[in-house]
Amino acid sequence: MVDNIRDIAAYYSRDPEREQGRLAEHQLEFDLTWRFLERYLPERGDLLEVGAATGAYTLPLLKQGYLVTAVDLSWVQIRFCQDRAYQVGGDSKVCFLVSDARFLALEKQPVYDAVLLMGPLYHLVEVTDRRRALHEAFLRLKPGGILFSSFISRLGILGDLMRNVPEWIEYQAEVDSLLTKGHDTVSASENFRGYFVRAAEVPPLHESVGFETLELLGVEPAISADDESYNRLEGRQRELWLDLMARVSGEESILGASRHLLYVGKKP
Repeated sequence: MVDNIRDIAAYYSRDPEREQGRLAEHQLEFDLTWRFLERYLPERGDLLEVGAATGAYTLPLLKQGYLVTAVDLSWVQIRFCQDRAYQVGGDSKVCFLVSDARFLALEKQPVYDAVLLMGPLYHLVEVTDRRRALHEAFLRLKPGGILFSSFISRLGILGDLMRNVPEWIEYQAEVDSLLTKGHDTVSASENFRGYFVRAAEVPPLHESVGFETLELLGVEPAISADDESYNRLEGRQRELWLDLMARVSGEESILGASRHLLYVGKKP
């Protein structure tokens, strides 16, 4: 049975710039993710970005000269991404597509140097669907190609919940469902239906479809829900703190405390 995720497309279509605003607030997540993109991406090449949204990563990639196929489940998000690419003159280097990460409407031969799967796995509650999306990415990577995939951490989000929705703790069925199953109960799914991983399950999931694990990273290490302290840093201090966060981002003892996890793997 394949999960119907039309509600997820509708969720993002209602507010197409939600992700842009989220990354403006969570700047360490963006900066640290970009640090590892720069570390592992080839200097040039063809990229497949599944979950491109309004182009937070798409546009910088285009500016650096990459050829990008930008895919999203929401046609509203893709339209915003397309408009933004046109405004900066990068539309000649990008192809836009509305498609489901589990069933990509693309040729299956390996043609991409790297795949960015940074978003769709948040919402695939069934493990079979997560594997299917990863298998789709695997099929389209050239041998030696790099995969970047992102997840929301099951325990890393507790700081955000305490800060932003402290009343959540009063709904013990929701608490138990998150801790034991990694997702909300059916009654809570109307707002944000997602799957929240434990760090230990991420590498085996990718390896089950053929990827070789390079790194698993927490892209908000050591800050919990305190985005403001990093956001107000400037200049050399900001760069040095980012250097430190990059150094500790793979530390096993704090991986699960990061709200978002970034997996980097390679197709053999």
